[in-house]
Amino acid sequence: MDQFRGYTVAGMFLVNFIGSFVVIPAIFKHHKVYCSYADTIMPQFFFAVGYAYRLTYLRRREKYGVTAAWRHSISRNLGLLLVGLIMYHLDGGVESWADLKNLGLSGFLSHSFRSSIFQTLVHIAITSLWILPVIGASPLVRILFMTVSGLAHLGLSQMFYYQWALSNGAIDGGPLGFMTWTIPTLVGSLVYDGMVNRGPRRTLNLAVPWALVLMVGGYGLSCLTAVRHSLTSGAGSWLAAPPFFPPIHPQDIWTMSQKTGSLSYLVFSAGFSLAVYALFIVLSDLGRFQLGLFRTLGQNALAGYILHGWVKEPISPFVPRDAPLGYVLSAFLVFFLLTWFIMKYLEKRGLYLRL
Repeated sequence: MDQFRGYTVAGMFLVNFIGSFVVIPAIFKHHKVYCSYADTIMPQFFFAVGYAYRLTYLRRREKYGVTAAWRHSISRNLGLLLVGLIMYHLDGGVESWADLKNLGLSGFLSHSFRSSIFQTLVHIAITSLWILPVIGASPLVRILFMTVSGLAHLGLSQMFYYQWALSNGAIDGGPLGFMTWTIPTLVGSLVYDGMVNRGPRRTLNLAVPWALVLMVGGYGLSCLTAVRHSLTSGAGSWLAAPPFFPPIHPQDIWTMSQKTGSLSYLVFSAGFSLAVYALFIVLSDLGRFQLGLFRTLGQNALAGYILHGWVKEPISPFVPRDAPLGYVLSAFLVFFLLTWFIMKYLEKRGLYLRL
């Protein structure tokens, strides 16, 4: 898991730095209307969170009891939520005291909590609180919970939320994104069960076919966009563009979209995360692959998440959006090495940022 998580942190460093430059291929950028490589990174964090969450909850429940395990989980995730609120800030602002008075409490609540704060750490915290009632439950209960949660998100999207998310600049699924982020998180918890109860080899034998089922299922859901378009227009393909390729149909609730946290996107991404983890089972659990870089990043992922934004900030102003590829990659290398150096320093001194 440390190797998998380290790869995910490295992938985050890559796409978050290079994604804004003109010369970079589209697959390394985030998109609203299809799933790119960049869009596969965030679900892998949730997959890893679900794995670790299941582990720590069960250990604490066994040692201290259910009440203590719940209390610890709630306090931990409220702490993470506070960190996220501080990092991401609220939407909007006011220029004068009169503007603030005119905004009022209802205006403040409706305009300040639309999109900016609903990013990775906040989503992890809210999702973890949402699944707390089932994180210690049986596999069947967790599968049913993520199914109902995903379908509820789909229903609300059909009713109003999809259009609201688009018109209000939602990020990573917006306020209701936790409902579909539940899917990769609980898939990660199921994989933990497999690794503990069955071991790496038997888990691998289950992980590969289920990864394919989830990826094909997510793509199949996205094809309902094409079906709807074909039925209404009387022409066109009944298949959507596959993941990692730009869409060929108009966007709707079935489109893979990290922006809206669509069901198709999170089902596919849960499968993709499982496939990547299966690869690391082969490399690291069944084989002897252990990359020190991934260990450093994976064991201190929260520190890496916070640090990489700080390190990027003084470098980015000197890298124009239209810079040539060689210059962009050189700047990324400087950014990556500086961030890794700080994290290596923390590792050598046993300093890990965890909540």
